[in-house]
Amino acid sequence: MRFRSSVRILFTVGLLVGSLALFGCPKRPEVGQAPPSAPGPGAVVAPAAPSPTTAPPEVRVQPPAATAVVPEAPKAPETVVAVSPLKDAFFDFDKSALREDQKAALNEDVAWLKGNAGAKVLIEGHCDERGTAEYNLGLGERRAKAVKDYLIAAGVAADRISIISYGKERPFVLGHDESAWKWNRRGHFVLQGK
Repeated sequence: MRFRSSVRILFTVGLLVGSLALFGCPKRPEVGQAPPSAPGPGAVVAPAAPSPTTAPPEVRVQPPAATAVVPEAPKAPETVVAVSPLKDAFFDFDKSALREDQKAALNEDVAWLKGNAGAKVLIEGHCDERGTAEYNLGLGERRAKAVKDYLIAAGVAADRISIISYGKERPFVLGHDESAWKWNRRGHFVLQGK
């Protein structure tokens, strides 16, 4: 029994000594020893304590680095140039027929387009999130075409108007109820330049 307790004591002492040897005590930096990271710009490097066999190190002061100015890369010309002053036309759920209350806004758009004869527009057809992606692409196209047809009937040249459908992929207002959906069912105007 005594033999086992002395083995346990020796094992514990050996474990303790081995742990101390593995982890060790951290060494305190000597006076004049360089810090672990490189000095930054403008730092003064303190000389190490001179030893009889080596010459003292030089003390250097580095001026702050000059800020490099990198010129911007030239930008590619953009095809869509301006923000549209034209008003969107909004639609009822699952409909592509123009609402009567939207025709006044479209009449203002017609007047602006007639006053700016060089302007070309892209009409984007949009839908709310309900329905399949395929169905909404078709519905968005019918909405954009309805707006285009109204503008052409009012005297805007057809070659100034192009259409595209985004369906439900680009909502104007995020949300999952009628307060968001009513803003997403629209024909949206984008100016394409003059």
